[in-house]
Amino acid sequence: MRILAIDVGTGTQDMMIYDTKKELENSIKLVLPSPHLYISQQMREIENDIYFTGEIMGGGKIKKSILEHMEKGYNVVMEPVCARTIRDDLEQVKSYGIEIADDSKDYSQYSKITMGDISITKLSEFLLGYDLEFDFDEIAIAVQDHGYNENMGDRDFRFEKIREKISSPISPLEFGFRDDLPEYYTRMQAVRRTLKNEGIEDVPLLMDTKFASIAGMCFDEVAKKLNSFIVIDIGNGHTTAASIEDGKIQGVFEHHTSSLTGESLERYIKRLASGEITNEEVYNDHGHGAHVLNPISKIEKVIVSGPKRELIEKTNLDWHHAAPGGDVMMTGTVGLIKTIQER
Repeated sequence: MRILAIDVGTGTQDMMIYDTKKELENSIKLVLPSPHLYISQQMREIENDIYFTGEIMGGGKIKKSILEHMEKGYNVVMEPVCARTIRDDLEQVKSYGIEIADDSKDYSQYSKITMGDISITKLSEFLLGYDLEFDFDEIAIAVQDHGYNENMGDRDFRFEKIREKISSPISPLEFGFRDDLPEYYTRMQAVRRTLKNEGIEDVPLLMDTKFASIAGMCFDEVAKKLNSFIVIDIGNGHTTAASIEDGKIQGVFEHHTSSLTGESLERYIKRLASGEITNEEVYNDHGHGAHVLNPISKIEKVIVSGPKRELIEKTNLDWHHAAPGGDVMMTGTVGLIKTIQER
């Protein structure tokens, strides 16, 4: 079985092509800039009005780049779907000075940019250029999705859905979706539509980047020898930690990385392990929240990943940098692959 796994992060999009006939370490791997960085670069090179089409995607620097482009005196028009990359509420999008596309108007003189987290066409052209076969039995993709509810803020809604998912101890692999993907996960739904539009009829496995990473860290060679431990992904934007015992998540907390120090991170990890952490303390500290079902028996080790993982070195915890498949950049893709295999 050949699996294509893509983990779209804030800084990079990490890809792994895994053939079950070979060792995981011999997989083909790619680490490329995240799509929002590529689009922002496109904008900097355009001296013209811009028309955006395509899908909802990870916004990253796109909003900032759009505002900078308009400050130069250019117009920016977005189709309604891709405009939700900026804000789900289109009235808020318009409040920035962005125009929502009107079918009665002519935008033929505008420079066109297509938005989306995934481009199978571009990837296939790249692989074929190296005589690599673009033929997969499974495709799995991870993006960070806050979900959307018009009556609730992103931060609250995202953690409410995490809390609902972990109503009892579950394996991190249970965070993968296929036909059961909820409508409110708009970014994952956009990825699914993109694949279908590019001719991929089979339903892909979709997963949140943080839980793909958590799943992958559990298959690190050190982590596989442990029973009671903490896994933590320290990303550019968010830090997500889970306490693990008997292979199942017993509790989680999620925070904004920029708000954490070595001291506060160590405190939160210890309180997560002991079961004392509360949603209120994390939320009131400008984080997303916390949810604990059970304490774990001990912290045998903290398994850490993510581009800001050096923060763990400012703690007094016993930590290990996760490298499943021998690569610190591939925790998310390994999590996707293992979710397909185990489920």
